[in-house]
Amino acid sequence: MSEEAQGWGAKLFSGLRKTSSRLSENLSALVTKSNLDAATLDEIEDALIASDLGPAMAHRVRERLATTRQERGLDEAGIRAIVAEEIEQVLAPVARPLEVTGFPRPHVILVIGVNGSGKTTTIAKLARRFQEEDYGVMLAAGDTFRAAAIGQLKVWAERIGVPIISGPEGGDPAGIVFDAVKKATEIGTDVLIVDTAGRLHNKRELMDELAKIRRVLGRLNPAAPHDVVLVLDATTGQNALAQISTFQDLAGVTGLVMTKLDGTARGGVLVAAAEQFRLPIHAIGVGETLDDLRPFDAGELARAIAG
Repeated sequence: MSEEAQGWGAKLFSGLRKTSSRLSENLSALVTKSNLDAATLDEIEDALIASDLGPAMAHRVRERLATTRQERGLDEAGIRAIVAEEIEQVLAPVARPLEVTGFPRPHVILVIGVNGSGKTTTIAKLARRFQEEDYGVMLAAGDTFRAAAIGQLKVWAERIGVPIISGPEGGDPAGIVFDAVKKATEIGTDVLIVDTAGRLHNKRELMDELAKIRRVLGRLNPAAPHDVVLVLDATTGQNALAQISTFQDLAGVTGLVMTKLDGTARGGVLVAAAEQFRLPIHAIGVGETLDDLRPFDAGELARAIAG
């Protein structure tokens, strides 16, 4: 394993310590080596739900434990191992890094999510990762609803050294996207990452805005957008599931990025999201620096959550 991979693995385990500690607290009082009766299994199932892993995962673990207890006594470590195995089975099929496949260029990625989810920072981190893979990147400041969003994205663009197309606060996002696609096509940019408004209090307005952006993209490149990535804040817990459902209806989400896993004990919601929606999970974030957003290894993440 490379030194970089080892460093990320350590950061991942450290970042998910709150989540694994919460799971440990919920399980420790329930588990004995000799007594996994039906009542205890029910309590373990409830403890897993309380750890934000979701009802489906909790039930599957319960069924596994009910079978395994007949074969051997199970201590807390044995239960954690089963939890890790079940989590990995759910995460492995959806662990899918973003790939640049769109031709003709640019490959267009719409990034959506509620304000405060880490959307703008995630765009910068994705741009940095694409740069490291030798792709040319451009940003489009399509969240014209907030002047702060435009300013923040400009700061990031300057910091990582990529061009950005922007307009005034309150400007037409579709017009900015139109200009960005034209410019990216002219200069041969590989990837265009588009920020979008994150307000959910007016769903109709947001839906109309996204539909207009799609129409503009369709005129310039019928295959675009190639990805519609929803950024989720892990600290919101089960509310993240409601956001996925809402944005699927609004925008046709094709994949997820989950941020702030290091700031919460509710990281289990990533598993619940994978179980319920089966959407690709492109990357996870466990820190504030540009290098703290990575594609994830399902087994490594499962072990980190299970502790």
